[in-house]
Amino acid sequence: MPPSSQPAGAPPGRHAARRAFTAAAALAALIGAATAASAIPARTPVAVQTAADVRYVALGDSFSSGPGIPEQTDPACGRSSVNYPALVARAVEADSFTDVTCAGAGTSHMTAPQESVPPQLDALRPDTTLVTLGIGGNDLDLAGVITRCVLLGHVAPRGAPCEWSYTLFGRDEIGSRIDGTAPRLAAVLDAIHARSPDARVLLVGYPAIFPEDGTACRETVTLAEGDFPWLRDKAKQLNTMLARQAGKHGATYVDAYGPSVGHDVCRPAGVRWIEPEETASAAGFHPNAAGHRSTADAVLAALTR
Repeated sequence: MPPSSQPAGAPPGRHAARRAFTAAAALAALIGAATAASAIPARTPVAVQTAADVRYVALGDSFSSGPGIPEQTDPACGRSSVNYPALVARAVEADSFTDVTCAGAGTSHMTAPQESVPPQLDALRPDTTLVTLGIGGNDLDLAGVITRCVLLGHVAPRGAPCEWSYTLFGRDEIGSRIDGTAPRLAAVLDAIHARSPDARVLLVGYPAIFPEDGTACRETVTLAEGDFPWLRDKAKQLNTMLARQAGKHGATYVDAYGPSVGHDVCRPAGVRWIEPEETASAAGFHPNAAGHRSTADAVLAALTR
């Protein structure tokens, strides 16, 4: 796991985290100023009664680490003290809890270093009993996709220029990336079981970033009107792949999408769970604290099944 103290010079994962935030910074420059997020009443997930010791390891990318959400416990990895893994650990009263989620992580960083950050699977032990994994978006370069869509939204605001750019010559580039991620994810799940054979493994999906009904909110996010429903569909396609691989490789899929419908990036402050730009509440196009509470609830509900 990343060291608790950082040596002089570039901290562990700083360049990876910087890349993870680059898209958000670009978006912030392009997207019109949104209303600052209002305070959201705290909601503590219901505790889950456990009969045995819980030794919990959290793995994943920025949608699991919580970049920009106060308090940041590891700014290099964009890790928050109130991300959904932390909330789950408190609710189940984990006997041990290791959170190695890191902004910018992809499936390759489960078994290989993320610059100076060790492979995330190194945190697993033979006696680990619970693992959550949230991964896949960076394998698609999701941040880069959204950035391109925002840029193209200025060119053809009434069409679907981003969809067109990714489906030239009849090839679905994003769909191909999703299909290509599936075997890498499968290998990660198998490796988790090999290292922690007694662990219950939960694969956490991604929340609803864009409106479920496909409506546009160009006053908040300058995507072209037709790209809103296309991006929605690509996110759902990613989640479908995640659920399929979980079923094939001994994991429980956690649906973070369903509970988040109606709390997308187009909603006003206090209602949205995804921030449209970098704010004091969260990084741009990432879940805020309310979004992480919802995902924690979904994880806890899965644990009771």
